[in-house]
Amino acid sequence: MNISVDQKGNSKVAIVESPEVVIGDVQAALDLMATVKYTDDCHKILINKANIAEEFFELRTKLAGEILQKYTNYQVKLAIVGDFEGYNSKSLKDFIYECNHGKQFFFVKDNEAGLEALHSVS
Repeated sequence: MNISVDQKGNSKVAIVESPEVVIGDVQAALDLMATVKYTDDCHKILINKANIAEEFFELRTKLAGEILQKYTNYQVKLAIVGDFEGYNSKSLKDFIYECNHGKQFFFVKDNEAGLEALHSVS
C-alpha cells in the first residue's frame, strides 16, 4: 500500500493506492484511518473502489454502515473513486446519492472529483 498526500491550503487528503483490497472489514478501515491520521496528519482519505471489499457495496451486510459510522465518529471524510453504475440495487444508489449530497462521504468517478469534494469540506 502506498499513501501520498495532496495538500491545498490547510486541507490534506491521503491518497491510498494498492494492488489489493485495503478495507475488507471494520478493523481494516479503522487501521487505515489511524495510519493516515497519525502518520500523515490527514482527516480525509481518497481510495479506489477496487481497494474496498465488495461486501461494502452490498448494504444488507451492514459493512458500509459500520465503517462510515466509525469514520463519522472520528471526523474522517472519505471519497471512494470508481464506477458505481454497474450496481442494480436501488438502496445502494439512494445511499450513494445521499452521501454525495452531504459533507462526509463521496462516491466519485475519478481522483480529481474526489480531491475537489474532499478539499471543499473542512
